[in-house]
Amino acid sequence: MNINIYYGGRGIIDDPTLFVVNKMQEILEELRVNVTRYNLYECKNTIPTLPQTLKDADGVILATTVEWYGIGGYMQQFLDACWLFGDKEKIATIYMCPVVMSTTYGEREAKLNLSTAWEILGGLPCSGICGYIENTVTLEMNEQYIKIIEKKAENMYRSINQHIACFPASNQAVKQKIAVPKSTNLTPQETEQLSRYVSDDGYVQRQKQDIQELTSLFRNMLIEEEMDNEEEYFTPLKKAFRPKAGFRAGYAIGIDEKKKKLVVAVDGAKLECGYESAGKADVEMQLSKSAMEDIVNGRMTFQRAFMSGVMKAKGDFGLLRMLDQLFIFEEQ
Repeated sequence: MNINIYYGGRGIIDDPTLFVVNKMQEILEELRVNVTRYNLYECKNTIPTLPQTLKDADGVILATTVEWYGIGGYMQQFLDACWLFGDKEKIATIYMCPVVMSTTYGEREAKLNLSTAWEILGGLPCSGICGYIENTVTLEMNEQYIKIIEKKAENMYRSINQHIACFPASNQAVKQKIAVPKSTNLTPQETEQLSRYVSDDGYVQRQKQDIQELTSLFRNMLIEEEMDNEEEYFTPLKKAFRPKAGFRAGYAIGIDEKKKKLVVAVDGAKLECGYESAGKADVEMQLSKSAMEDIVNGRMTFQRAFMSGVMKAKGDFGLLRMLDQLFIFEEQ
């Protein structure tokens, strides 16, 4: 039988959880159980890889200390790693005994949180230990407390050895229905490799640099594309232009998908086109890009677009009607 102990406290000398864990480890080893201890504060840089240590475990002890509020950051990181990288099929066969000692208020809530988290992961909970210990010496000198610890260790051994069944928990049903994690379609081996990458700070930094480089590359591509579009519609307008002697007018065409307006200035046989943020024009128009495409491809006239409501316009409507005489687009 293999039992892993994951200690999430800070490892200080007067931590009452350490005394409980040491006593439980002593009893389990007397029962010929292979016990492996993982002090999370010593493994803080490799916590994402720790779920892989559950492969050969028949049971686990999750031990932490409530020093001010909750189960502590190291234990939370370990449970997060189990959710992200752990083998759920393996976890479903592992019994877990929560151990929470408190030097302040909240040991019962913390113990419940550990049990709930393990059940959501799909594991099997055992009866745990929780208590408020103001002075560790009091715990060490009290024979009744020590007997309780020994009894809990023996009960855990018995539960694993006899494969004692557990009633289904409602939080498992909820997990299956609405709390299903996003599928990554990774094999257990790939998940294990991913957890190693996550724990490798050098690899993570390289990935961040690569992402920044790709972001910069695509940003430059978008800028170049926008520059290429700064002359969009110039060619079809110039090709369709039919000058009128002595005619002068300025048109500002706002296209929904563009930030700047397409400004068309006609002065006799002279035609100028450009994109400007603001400017004074005799006629201002607003239409969608698809409507503009229909016009320059000869499928619709400016007058028809205005009459049908596809294009909005304000200014001199006499000059607006002249657009279809100035620009004759061939249907494509």
